[in-house]
Amino acid sequence: MRRLLLITLAVLLWAVPCLAQDKTYRISVTQIVEHPSLDAMRLGFLDRLAALGIKVEPLVHIAQGNMGTNVQIASQIQGENPDLILAITTPSAQAVAQKIKNKPIVFTGVTDPQGAGLVKLLGAPGGNITGMTDMSPMDRHLALIRECLPGLKRLGVLYNAGEPNSVVLVNLLKAECVKAGIVLEEATVANSAAVYQAAKSLVGRVDAVYVPVDNTVVSALESAIKVCEQNRLPFFSGDTDSVARGTVAALAVDYRKMGEQTADMAARILKDGKKPGDMPVESIKEPALHVNTAAAARMGLTLPQTVLERADKVLR
Repeated sequence: MRRLLLITLAVLLWAVPCLAQDKTYRISVTQIVEHPSLDAMRLGFLDRLAALGIKVEPLVHIAQGNMGTNVQIASQIQGENPDLILAITTPSAQAVAQKIKNKPIVFTGVTDPQGAGLVKLLGAPGGNITGMTDMSPMDRHLALIRECLPGLKRLGVLYNAGEPNSVVLVNLLKAECVKAGIVLEEATVANSAAVYQAAKSLVGRVDAVYVPVDNTVVSALESAIKVCEQNRLPFFSGDTDSVARGTVAALAVDYRKMGEQTADMAARILKDGKKPGDMPVESIKEPALHVNTAAAARMGLTLPQTVLERADKVLR
């Protein structure tokens, strides 16, 4: 009898970790809009969890750039009772952070988590939230544009003034332009349908155009590219995925890698029991340089050899 009890106990001790290992985690994903950079973060996140052997039931919600829908998604996620929430970009993170206080939230692609009111401190977020920032090195972005266009006097910037990420980045860009003696001309949009006309409004007023990591503009990027190609106006971007779509160059984080690193943070919460509020906000330290020589040529620009030689990826 005693031997039977010992065998039963041994079987139970073996089975419990196996059951835990086989657990499928429900993860609710909220994303403000679809475009390659944001999609890369989401796919990198899910693929990395799979590679770590973590089984996931993903419940993906896309707000299609609609702020009302974004808030509704937060309410819907609350009813899904997930094990963890992945929030991609600032508006999505803000919506779930305001609504949900009892589930771990991991954000990614957020430019200024502290300024957006998501965390108390980058090193000690507090509450039920942590994640990754994609703060762009605007001084290096402007330096790259000036290296490609040594005679740059006036720079246009396309963005949605309603996107917190974009406002932070444009303010940083303004400061860098003042230091460099460059005039910054702004063209703002409220939705993706306005991107074409906003880009046209910069023609004849600027020497080049720049778009930060702005979800509204990037979701309609081809319309701005068309204007720049027609008017031989070099167009630079704040994300590398846009270079593949036709901008001249970008110095930016690899968003798929950011998604993968975000998944590592989620794994520590799900598997190791870490508390989000105790986990410092992370970032990818060294951005990658991508250039598109064919796009540059269509916009009347020949990229300098110095830029081509240090590029991590050259599209021709």
